[in-house]
Amino acid sequence: MKVGINGSGRKTRQLKANVHPYVMELLENIVEGKTILQLGKDVKVFSQGDSAEAIYFIQTGKVKVTVVSAIGNEAVLAILGPRGFLGEGCLVGQTLRVSTATAIQSTTIFRIERRAMLRALHAQPELSEKFTASLLARNIDLEEDLCDQLFNHGEKRLARVLLKLARFGQHDATPAAKMPRVSHETLAEMVGTTRSRITHFMNKFRKMGLIDYNGEITVRAELLTDVVLHD
Repeated sequence: MKVGINGSGRKTRQLKANVHPYVMELLENIVEGKTILQLGKDVKVFSQGDSAEAIYFIQTGKVKVTVVSAIGNEAVLAILGPRGFLGEGCLVGQTLRVSTATAIQSTTIFRIERRAMLRALHAQPELSEKFTASLLARNIDLEEDLCDQLFNHGEKRLARVLLKLARFGQHDATPAAKMPRVSHETLAEMVGTTRSRITHFMNKFRKMGLIDYNGEITVRAELLTDVVLHD
């Protein structure tokens, strides 16, 4: 997990949440307690403080996860893409949502009620195995994010965020991958630095040929990995 404080005093964390591709196929076997949601841009999946009664799996689209502190500071926890999952805390007794999830583009989501998901995990050993593997992979990623926050400077942290947004947790990525539209302010919250520093680093990356701006951001993944993360 990435934890930091940016220039506005906001705590930031970045999470990755992707399930094994086969999990999405296994979810098709759940009939009762599953709803397919079609959400437009800026529509909330759930809000902080809502009852936690279901887990959600993203089929298509993108979702932003945010949290607001008691004094009103907001932080971006994650931007999730296809095969991302959220709201899994309900499976282990979480009764209220601790964050807000909002679609940032047209998004299709499987909503599976807590009891239905628990029944499926007990009834389908293969689903349980793959979902557990996804949770373990997330845990490894959280440890990597923590090390990244503790030991790497802002430029490297931004590079890692850009790579993750372009890949959405995939092990393989094309040499030039497009990432969702994300403001410099949001990137600052995810990285744990100021907006002005993000602007400086983004301009530097563009001059080095590591990213392109053409209506949307194209990340040249191999170059960014080699030049910035492996220097």
